[in-house]
Amino acid sequence: MIQDGIAGSSATLSKMTKKLRMVCKKALRKYKRKTGQFVGGRTEFVIIDESNFRHKRKYGRGRVGETWRRKKWVFGILAIKGDRRRPILRLVEQRSRNHLIPVISRHVRQGSTILSDEWRPYKRALTTLGYTHYTVNHSRWFVDPVHGGHTQNIERAWSTYKNQVWRLRGNRTEKLLKEHLECIEWTYWLGHNHREGPLGRLLKDIKRQYRV
Repeated sequence: MIQDGIAGSSATLSKMTKKLRMVCKKALRKYKRKTGQFVGGRTEFVIIDESNFRHKRKYGRGRVGETWRRKKWVFGILAIKGDRRRPILRLVEQRSRNHLIPVISRHVRQGSTILSDEWRPYKRALTTLGYTHYTVNHSRWFVDPVHGGHTQNIERAWSTYKNQVWRLRGNRTEKLLKEHLECIEWTYWLGHNHREGPLGRLLKDIKRQYRV
């Protein structure tokens, strides 16, 4: 964009991307208020997992931000129906039952089928809440030989999300990381559902938020 004369400097580009993040953030929050953000049910199964998004420094150099000093755990809920993927990504302080189970109860419909690893906070809690819960023991196999469940979908999703966040240097602060997680959610919940794709949805949201 600098070479084409659209932006005069990297500082201008940074301001533009910040504005675009705010557009996506506001559109997603409006969607949540209007319809909620629920996944699962009889036709959509859910995978849950946690991943560390601690600040990554290239070649071990660069500024040591707050997300490098302590781990930043992102709790992910990935809903799968055919080729459709809908993530819910929440920054959590700890991978404990008190932090994870309320997020599941808030976003996953009762009666849904949930797949996870054998992380202790999930045991018994999910079935007690009315979910059908399957686990995969990663220390023994990637695909469970009994029920055929696996978490490869969410592992691939983590790789995609992290590459996007790290490429944009979006995990330096907690605030910035949250914004990037919301942009990822916007892409899958709103962007991909638009008939003209994410760009068409982005132009639509810009028009709505910046009326002349």
